[in-house]
Amino acid sequence: MSTPPFTDMDSLRALCREPVSSDPLAINQIAEREATLTKPAGSLGRLEELTSWLGAWQRRSTPRLERVQTIIFAGNHGVAAQGVSAWPSDVTALMVQNFHNGGAAINQLSRYADTTLTVETLEDLRPTEDFTQTAAMNDETFLRTLMRGFNAVSPETDLLCLGEMGIGNTTPAAALSAALFGGDGKEWAGRGAGNDDEAMARKISAIDRALELHRASLTDPLQVARRLGGHELAAIMGAVIAARVHGIPVLLDGFVCTAAVAPLHVLHPEGLTHCRIAHCSAEPGHTRLAAFLEQKPLLDFGLRLGEASGSTLAVPLLRAALACHTGMHTFAEAGIG
Repeated sequence: MSTPPFTDMDSLRALCREPVSSDPLAINQIAEREATLTKPAGSLGRLEELTSWLGAWQRRSTPRLERVQTIIFAGNHGVAAQGVSAWPSDVTALMVQNFHNGGAAINQLSRYADTTLTVETLEDLRPTEDFTQTAAMNDETFLRTLMRGFNAVSPETDLLCLGEMGIGNTTPAAALSAALFGGDGKEWAGRGAGNDDEAMARKISAIDRALELHRASLTDPLQVARRLGGHELAAIMGAVIAARVHGIPVLLDGFVCTAAVAPLHVLHPEGLTHCRIAHCSAEPGHTRLAAFLEQKPLLDFGLRLGEASGSTLAVPLLRAALACHTGMHTFAEAGIG
């Protein structure tokens, strides 16, 4: 466990406004090797960019993917009392048990991608406050869960895959997105895990009421995260901050995971450059959110599961990129030119 470089909201804000930079030397060295490999320049497209990105944040001229960590953060939400989800909140605990028993999709994907899977249950799954009535978290709870996320990241990790589990959490994701980038509940809300029209109407209403209630505080991205977010969303933010500090590239999962870290982009335009959005969720707000963050997701498979399924699914893609970079012959080795 490492000590987070922040103790309160002010020191957290200062850290987010001065993010650690990548390694330009590693970028140059990787580019120099790419120029010698037996292929036309740029012919492997985004695979080449991903290799450079890995090396830049690992601060290595030869990136590696020996220790890949998948973390799922689980939490519950007070706003679920507004009937915004098709599932009851106790399903969160049942799914956490399923993760531990090896029975979920992420267990299979993690095994296939050769990642270490950990599950962090936050605040004993006690729900946040209902953000249509008051702030989802007070400062103490927000910082505590954020630090929990920070400490969940091993500094020795080569690549971090993040995900979440929390019934109703597409509602705070949509509220966060609207507060940070404009719009209302109708523009950002999707059907989540299968909402019908009535539940959708309740979801949109809850988001709009929350935006109105907290309007005076929504110019501060950290207050947006505290007031409209959730325990697992705060922990995801903490993990992304830890990855930046430790020099670890990050794969983000879907809409909820991306919304959780969007405040870091608003606090500094380079706050998420060590992250890549692994896939484009079927949740409609995710495409808009990725555009605001100036990112193009790596995959588009229509996933809407969460639980780090998309971020872990992208790991073999990065392994392929790295295999090409390290395993291909140079023109000189192949006797060409």
